[in-house]
Amino acid sequence: MLSIVRPVLLLDEQRVRQNISRMVNKAKHHGVAFRPHFKTHQSAEIGGWFRDFGVKKITVSSLQMAYYFAESGWKDITIAFPVNVCELNQIQDLASTVHLNLLVSSSEAADILARDIKTDTGIFIEIDTGFKRSGMDVDNIDAIEKILIRIGTNKYLRFEGFLTHTGQTYLAAGPEQIRSISAETYAQLRRLKEAFHSAYPHALISIGDTPGCSVMDDFSGIDEIRPGNFVFYDLMQLQLGACQPDEVAVAMACPVVAVYPERNEMIIYGGAIHFSKEFITIPEKGPVFGMMVYLRKEQFTEPDPDIWISKLSQEHGIVRTVPHQAAHFSVGDILYFMPVHSCLTANLMREYHTLSGEIIQTMNS
Repeated sequence: MLSIVRPVLLLDEQRVRQNISRMVNKAKHHGVAFRPHFKTHQSAEIGGWFRDFGVKKITVSSLQMAYYFAESGWKDITIAFPVNVCELNQIQDLASTVHLNLLVSSSEAADILARDIKTDTGIFIEIDTGFKRSGMDVDNIDAIEKILIRIGTNKYLRFEGFLTHTGQTYLAAGPEQIRSISAETYAQLRRLKEAFHSAYPHALISIGDTPGCSVMDDFSGIDEIRPGNFVFYDLMQLQLGACQPDEVAVAMACPVVAVYPERNEMIIYGGAIHFSKEFITIPEKGPVFGMMVYLRKEQFTEPDPDIWISKLSQEHGIVRTVPHQAAHFSVGDILYFMPVHSCLTANLMREYHTLSGEIIQTMNS
């Protein structure tokens, strides 16, 4: 029996395992390697659930996270974040114990690695296919070739391939647009791979966005997928059409601390330090920072369209309802909310409470 007195992040282990199984099987079906991103859950215990499905290599977003999962036995790790050259000593220390891949996003970083790395290390070149965050422009063949040549001057550096994050899919209007964006990205990467095939025939193409990996049914030319958010999903993925309500595996449980029926609002103990300030926009509601779900028969329901979080401050959550709905709730009630972005919420909460009452720690606990 759950005993909740303050904000906690609830986790449905069965749904998590089903999400893992579904993505593992999808990768197998399409003949692509599966290197899941662990930045979403950041938990050694949940990482063990991936092992139960045969997963042997992972993606992380920081050197600290790489160390954490290396200590729990993971031996093949890609840090999918532009290499931080200020950490080269620690990077080489870790690379001496695991198969470590780094991400090069600029010629300057390539120059420093080629000069200073003295430990066997894999290198992916980050490619920008339109998201405009970091990486080399997919069409700048000359600049990419110069990086490859520079990497080749250091015997300790192994060129692994080209890696991208198709962040544009998070801005899509729905599944069809996700498919369109992804298909164009894959075509760009196939052309890039072909341009370097004669000199680098074993170069991999690695892609990693949950919307694309969830809805695409054609991965032609792709060698590896790295989704992360799919392990929990969230309100953003649901709005995008990347998942179904019964695939969302987490919900924030928050006590009601005040009710104002006359203004159709409630106040919950659950603010920006619990949810983050990520929001989605829903017509006639405006910014939405979470939507209420119910816990029935040990499962979360789909979101209630009549009850949503309309505003967050540090500790407060302002819950808006349709007229007369707020009067049905009382101070001391525990309400459940599907978070907008489960990755950030999980990072802030630092632990999970399973529906059976177990507490699962993360690297930040």
